[in-house]
Amino acid sequence: MNTGYTTATISTAGFALGLALLGTELWRWHKGGRSGGKGKGDDSGGAARDPKALVPLLFGIVCGILMIACPAGLLGTLASFLRWGGNSVGDVAMKWLTGTPSQTLGTAATPRIDGYGAIVVAAVTVSLFLLRKSIAKAVKGKWWKGVLVGVLLCVSTGTAAVIAEQIVEGANGIGAWAINGIAKGEIV
Repeated sequence: MNTGYTTATISTAGFALGLALLGTELWRWHKGGRSGGKGKGDDSGGAARDPKALVPLLFGIVCGILMIACPAGLLGTLASFLRWGGNSVGDVAMKWLTGTPSQTLGTAATPRIDGYGAIVVAAVTVSLFLLRKSIAKAVKGKWWKGVLVGVLLCVSTGTAAVIAEQIVEGANGIGAWAINGIAKGEIV
């Protein structure tokens, strides 16, 4: 079990913004894209409810969660900036729409990647950077929305926190497997 945790704060408005983004993307996927057509395709040309169309969004959510798990690095700083922006934009929207300011939903202790998980995060980040020119704009847009959703929703104490812990532990496990199994040749 991972013993390293990092703390992060999310407001009710930031959490609401994350839910709104997730709900909007899932609705577009369910209805078949921006046009709301009857299965004619989503933003990337796939059919409505095609699970493959969710891959960029879900991969973005995973990347957002892993960014939160890297509190000391550049990715963690970017995640903090995105969380601050989400909290701020959500707060303005909440005040304008309801007249009620947001409150702190919680300061949660999120799992932290270890030295093995850092290998996975670094490899994914470098790969995405090198492939950035070959990825379609629609896919990048869904990925970035997923990153913001992951950053905003994983800092909680509910289901999102459980999912975040599994993702971070999975990255740590994959990194340990890569070093011990592939690099050192130790099969356990």
